[in-house]
Amino acid sequence: MPNPNELAPLTVIPGAIRFNTDSMKLEYYRGGPVGFGTTTQTGEWVNLTTDSPDIQTGGARGVFGGGFPTTSAIDYITISTTGNSTSFGTLTQARYATGACSSSTRGVFGGGETPSVQNTIDYVTISSTGNAQDFGDLTSARAYISSCSSSTRGLFGGGGINVIDFITIASTGNAIDFGDLTSSRGSVGACSSSTRGIIAGGYSSYPSTVNIIEFITISSTGNAIDFGDLILSRGDLAACSSSTRGLFGGGNGPSNVIDYITIATLGNAQDFGDLTIARQQISACSSSTRGVFGGGYVGGQTNVIDYVTIATIGNAFDFGDLTNSKRLMSSCSNGHGGLG
Repeated sequence: MPNPNELAPLTVIPGAIRFNTDSMKLEYYRGGPVGFGTTTQTGEWVNLTTDSPDIQTGGARGVFGGGFPTTSAIDYITISTTGNSTSFGTLTQARYATGACSSSTRGVFGGGETPSVQNTIDYVTISSTGNAQDFGDLTSARAYISSCSSSTRGLFGGGGINVIDFITIASTGNAIDFGDLTSSRGSVGACSSSTRGIIAGGYSSYPSTVNIIEFITISSTGNAIDFGDLILSRGDLAACSSSTRGLFGGGNGPSNVIDYITIATLGNAQDFGDLTIARQQISACSSSTRGVFGGGYVGGQTNVIDYVTIATIGNAFDFGDLTNSKRLMSSCSNGHGGLG
């Protein structure tokens, strides 16, 4: 017989709303089985978005920083339009092969080469223009890293080692150890939803590449876990995402491949389409609906920017040109899938 004095277990109804006193954000409960928008059988709490880069800037803005030939230049685009990029400002030091992540207000660039390897982290306010300011340092100097983020926390992974660092984007200060990738590698691609970070591909030791996809839970700390495989082993790829789907474009070869995953599930990537031109050492950023791939190398640096609609499948379209031809940039936006 049930004990009449014993409270029944709490049942959370999909659509319920709470205020998270740890993150200081409103959240709603997204329920259902794995594969239907959740990462667990019992569902998950997701940030309730109450603002939009469209309100703040007239559209989600993508920012491209650094690159090779070695430069400190930062360009920006309005992702919902098409056209050439515009000068934004400069990084605190000229460098290439950095990682970049962002909140809805701030873009952060970490690591890179000058050509000496750096531990520098600097930041910009995405909705404005101007030069970057010092943020702090990575746990170790490294380049050829990649980065992803939620609305509050940024992660930097790889760089020829298995280290993952994290920062709180709204603050300044040095990065803290998060955990480890499943293997040491560099030139990976990374993207995220509001809860889960995805790291894919890379060089295990040049020129050997892997097709590994792994994931972490951004709000926690710990080691990455196997997710599945890319359709093609490659390094020098770029990644971007909506809140539900992650895309991986380009790579060594050079490659024109774009493949995709559903971030909340596990499994192998599927074919999405092709870039406008095959290239490697490219960069990517996104709004909630559109993914943009810029720059890269195909027998030389290129200034090409192309775009796709993330929710569909199909080949990329021409977007415009960067202010200069370059590769090994990093990019971020104030409208990507990690913002909820």
